[in-house]
Amino acid sequence: MSRRLRLQGLVALIVLVAQLGLLVAPVQATSRAADPVVHIVRWGETLYLIARRYGTTTSAIVNANNLRNPNFVYAGQRLIIPTNGFSPSAGSTSIHVVRRGDTLRILAARYGTTVSYLASVNGLRNPNFIWVGQRLKVPSSSATTPPTQAQGSTVIHVVRRGEILARIARMYGTTVRAIAAANNLANPSLIYVGQRLKIPGGSTTPPSSTTPSAPSGSADPGAKWIDVNLSTQTLRAYEGNRVVYTARVSTGIARYPTPAGTFRIQRKYRYDDMTGGSHARGDYYYLPNVPYCMYYYAGYSLHGTFWHNNFGTPMSHGCTNLSIPDAGWLFNWAPIGTKVVNHY
Repeated sequence: MSRRLRLQGLVALIVLVAQLGLLVAPVQATSRAADPVVHIVRWGETLYLIARRYGTTTSAIVNANNLRNPNFVYAGQRLIIPTNGFSPSAGSTSIHVVRRGDTLRILAARYGTTVSYLASVNGLRNPNFIWVGQRLKVPSSSATTPPTQAQGSTVIHVVRRGEILARIARMYGTTVRAIAAANNLANPSLIYVGQRLKIPGGSTTPPSSTTPSAPSGSADPGAKWIDVNLSTQTLRAYEGNRVVYTARVSTGIARYPTPAGTFRIQRKYRYDDMTGGSHARGDYYYLPNVPYCMYYYAGYSLHGTFWHNNFGTPMSHGCTNLSIPDAGWLFNWAPIGTKVVNHY
């Protein structure tokens, strides 16, 4: 009798466990399906690149993570990606076979991305070393689409490297506000290479843009001086009238413009802590150990940048951001007293 009762109890226990498994399994499956995708930011990535990878928008990522400043993400940051079940597809990249004369910087400009992103997705330890015949993953959509004209009085402009909204508006004889309104731009300071912008009431043929001649740096024919073009987001180092170094930069956004004028480097620091912005406006920042700082006017400086790699686009609170290698070269080349000329 006792043995029979034990067998009945064992059967009842097995049935109970099976029933519980049927109840729990759907809950677990639902929980897994509802789990958000978490992306860990890698060096050189921007919200635009991350959004494009997951088939979502920068605004959706900003809202999901309560980001106060969409222009500032950092390596190692964990971002919730609202994907609605989408995962990065293999089709989001294509293969570029390196040819003679190619560099990562040239390829990044051609495909509308960054050197650090290409180095990251291809596992390159040294971004300065690639070889002919090497197969590199690149974004599948090329950023070299030519401008096209839309119907009516609206022209489509494809953003090119170094362009900002103010420069595009001047090209077509319109205003930054008009372009921002026509394209629903939440941040008129943030546009990207390859972006297609509607130009309301713009001329079908934009006036040809000419590069302004470099301003005279000094009566000394060999004097060192630095030219920062706020329109093209480029920097040139001169010795007299001879260009000895060029670099892409990121100067101040519309709210915090970089001052135009002629200045001189007043003090230099190998590393410096930087803080600014406002808690009330949601753009406060504290950046420790910013490398290669050269102050030329009040708190404005030329310095290295480790928190973004979007050079060629205004990104800063007024300072001139450079890549760390570019900033290091400039820091070692320019003594205190070197003239700095900021102009449009």
